[in-house]
Amino acid sequence: MLPSDRKWFTEVNAEAGSAESWSIEAHLAREVTDFQTIDVYRTSHWGNLMVIDGFVMLTTRDNFLYHEMMTHPALFSHPEPKRVLIIGGGDCGTLREVLAHDSVARCTQVEIDEQVTRLSEKYFPELCERNGDPRAELLFDDGLAHVKNLEPGSMDVIIVDSTDPIGPAEGLFGPEFVVDCYRALADGGMFLQQSESPLLHGKLIAGIRDNMDKAGFSTIRTLGFPQPCYPSGWWSVTQARKGGEIEPVSAERFAASGITTRYFNPGVHVGALATQLP
Repeated sequence: MLPSDRKWFTEVNAEAGSAESWSIEAHLAREVTDFQTIDVYRTSHWGNLMVIDGFVMLTTRDNFLYHEMMTHPALFSHPEPKRVLIIGGGDCGTLREVLAHDSVARCTQVEIDEQVTRLSEKYFPELCERNGDPRAELLFDDGLAHVKNLEPGSMDVIIVDSTDPIGPAEGLFGPEFVVDCYRALADGGMFLQQSESPLLHGKLIAGIRDNMDKAGFSTIRTLGFPQPCYPSGWWSVTQARKGGEIEPVSAERFAASGITTRYFNPGVHVGALATQLP
């Protein structure tokens, strides 16, 4: 039993008629930046908790689900990803998983708010363990402008690891940005975007897929996965490929990679690609 005087952080999801709460032991940090307000808490059962503008971003306990599914399905669907771009992803968990792939020669992360990364380095250091990798480039800049200025065909994989489509992230869900990403990708390249809950955000997912289709991507798939700290507990990533199909990784390739995961594996990849939207 938790103490009756325990403090709680609660995120209310009015659209779903539900809420999620975490038992809080301490408020560790608050940063008010030019872009948002970032809070970090220590919880009783979920490790540290990062909240941005009142919305849960990640916990120590379950972030591996999100970061593995935001990276490995796409990188294993690509035959040999060498040049990877992450837009957002300031907690650096996605960067860590990308750099687990030996084929990657360069991974650039463009996060608009440097304080997300600085707080992650302090309170989620396990996510930042590859920040010093010589293949990693951390930029604190506008992701929209960065993509627009890329050379055509210069990227193999573009990952949009953004917050909800409000505030600084709103433009990342627009059609012009998707067209810019399409242009920046080489033939066979993979573009992927966190696409919220299939249970709650079907209209948003349909819009993401429509943007990808109109930009010219040949194959579009939405992969579902569990994510306990997010509304409904069911989340998704929508992937698109510039020419070619999106196929699950073979058991042989996954084993040969030597990558250790806690959730993702070839069977999970097959199942996620079979996600049926409500």
